[in-house]
Amino acid sequence: MATRIDRALVADTALRLLNEVGLEGLTLRRIAKELDVQAPALYWHFKNKQELLDEVATEMFRRMAVPISQAGGTTWQERMAAATRELRRSLLAYRDGAKVFSGSRFTDASYATPLEELLRFCVDSGFTPRAAARAWFTVNTYTVGYVIEEQSVYPVPDGGRDPAYEPDGRARRLAGHPLATEAGREFFEDLDAGYEDGLRAVIAGLEVTLLPGSGHHSPPERHSSSGHHSSPEHHPAPENGSPENGSPENGSAPERHPAPGLDKG
Repeated sequence: MATRIDRALVADTALRLLNEVGLEGLTLRRIAKELDVQAPALYWHFKNKQELLDEVATEMFRRMAVPISQAGGTTWQERMAAATRELRRSLLAYRDGAKVFSGSRFTDASYATPLEELLRFCVDSGFTPRAAARAWFTVNTYTVGYVIEEQSVYPVPDGGRDPAYEPDGRARRLAGHPLATEAGREFFEDLDAGYEDGLRAVIAGLEVTLLPGSGHHSPPERHSSSGHHSSPEHHPAPENGSPENGSPENGSAPERHPAPGLDKG
């Protein structure tokens, strides 16, 4: 039995269990069993599953912060590509890692220094601060989305391909649709090459659309159809819900910092 339960221990245990049970199986009750404590002991720290996932995502980022900060490159293109490759590598290390990371909210400001360093590099390379933020947000969301798709094909790190994505079987199901059949091979066969192709396209597009002097101005402030300003800091989390029906006992959660991407805080 764990002698002292705190948020750090729960998050660490959750990450260890994630590869075994996946996101759906990662409940406070399952973590409590692993720690040999009663579930109400964890509700003191987390009111529901989303609060748990927020802390797990934060711990995931703490572990990738140094590699992202140390990502090399002499140009902004090289630096941004290297940083986002580290993000992808880290997410792929956990079953459903991208799903956990996406839509969760950081519980502290540990992201701030790596984000500041990356944005400063971009600003020093000629971006406006707003364009630098948009550039990182774009390449970050491309990476997280790509990894979600990757982890559908290969659900378990270092594991086998999901049979649903077996190329020949898919080709048989799509008989008579040659372009769709070939597209599946492009989508699902060499995922590393596919990621790099997309990353190059995204970064090339950032240079054309966001970098001053490239012939295109930074995007103007946008408005949603309701007339309200849209903001990149609003990113609704998925409705994971509480893992059990019980209510928390004297639970309190730290302040949550809503924002997606590297700046999820």
